[in-house]
Amino acid sequence: MLEKELGAVNQPAEPNKRRTKVAELWRNYRGGPDDAVPEVETGVPKAKLQELLAAISRVPAGFTPHPTIKRLLDDRAKMARGEKPLDWAAAELLAFATLSLEGYRVRMSGQDAQRGTFSHRHAVLHDATDGRKHFSLQGLHAQQMPVEIFNSPLSEAGVLGFEYGYGIAFPDALVLWEAQFGDFVNCAQVIIDQFISSAEYKWESLNGVVMLLPHGFEGQGPEHSSARVERFLQLCAEDNIQVCNPSTPANYFHLLRRQVLRPYRKPLVVFTPKKLLRLPEATSSFDELASGRFQRSIPDLRKSDKKPRRVLLTSGKIYYELIEQRTKLKADDVMIARLEQYYPLRDEHFENVLANIPAGTPVFWVQEEPENMGAWRGLMVRFGRTKLLGRYPFEVISRPATASTATGSGGAHKLEQQDILNRAFA
Repeated sequence: MLEKELGAVNQPAEPNKRRTKVAELWRNYRGGPDDAVPEVETGVPKAKLQELLAAISRVPAGFTPHPTIKRLLDDRAKMARGEKPLDWAAAELLAFATLSLEGYRVRMSGQDAQRGTFSHRHAVLHDATDGRKHFSLQGLHAQQMPVEIFNSPLSEAGVLGFEYGYGIAFPDALVLWEAQFGDFVNCAQVIIDQFISSAEYKWESLNGVVMLLPHGFEGQGPEHSSARVERFLQLCAEDNIQVCNPSTPANYFHLLRRQVLRPYRKPLVVFTPKKLLRLPEATSSFDELASGRFQRSIPDLRKSDKKPRRVLLTSGKIYYELIEQRTKLKADDVMIARLEQYYPLRDEHFENVLANIPAGTPVFWVQEEPENMGAWRGLMVRFGRTKLLGRYPFEVISRPATASTATGSGGAHKLEQQDILNRAFA
């Protein structure tokens, strides 16, 4: 059988036919430099978003969800009516639903993807009495494209490799793989090194696969804290991949839609949150989803007449802790800005958040990770250790360098986290 198949692939007509088919699939997409492809508007009319979220929150007649899930669905219905702000899961489900209705296939796999590891997504519901399933993203419209979410086995390299291949066959689809915890991406490192980060350079092969990696220091120990930001940034060169850490549901919504609507096909690494899934401050409005686009950096949104004595530049969960600490200390002379995309990264993304900041004002990169991990060393190599944009003193506030990603002690974690916050406002 193997000899027969080998003979078949060696026939000149077959390889040419396959190459022509793949080339036709990819005719409308491009790679290359990030700044050569314009951004796209990714908003969706508010009325359409409300209609879709209301539909997602309903279950069929006679279907009995678990009481806890019933409360979650009731909350989503309140969000649809504008009675509550949108949380992370609502924004994600709306990104999937709108893309499906616009003609784009959506596919996700992961070890607990249907429910979500942190019990937030619940895209597939189970009847509490008989176990039958209800997929809330299907049946939204007769003409919608498929939305598929699969629970996959603990075989990260195999599953991510499959999704990478799926992304080659369907360049117009949103294809996602979600690690149960971001740390589990370790087990898929060979796929990342051999294909995701280098295939365009080695073989001129494009791919838009998305990796969702839960990341954030919550005191859960060294195996459940870090998705290894530093490893991805070490792989970044020639605009080969996109690496993002969105801090709001709206920016996550626009990021997912941008991945498909922009005719630019590069793998996307997203460091997704745990605590922010339910943090009341980390919510968005329908208006924020209805207009605009993904923001690569976000300036300080607070208005203050005081001249800033320092700027805290950060990303992810710790942003909200810094805001809380600033309010507690009434430190109105400290500015806090966010970097939402680590790579590709251009000077203008920093200029956006440092507009009108006098030269010489110290800028501190604040991260939860140890000094030898996280984004700091990548930023230091990119911009220089002592000066940011050639005019701002640039230093880091972080945990000390360590061999382990995080401590295994909950008490030690709290002390370390508070130390970061104290130094940020010293």
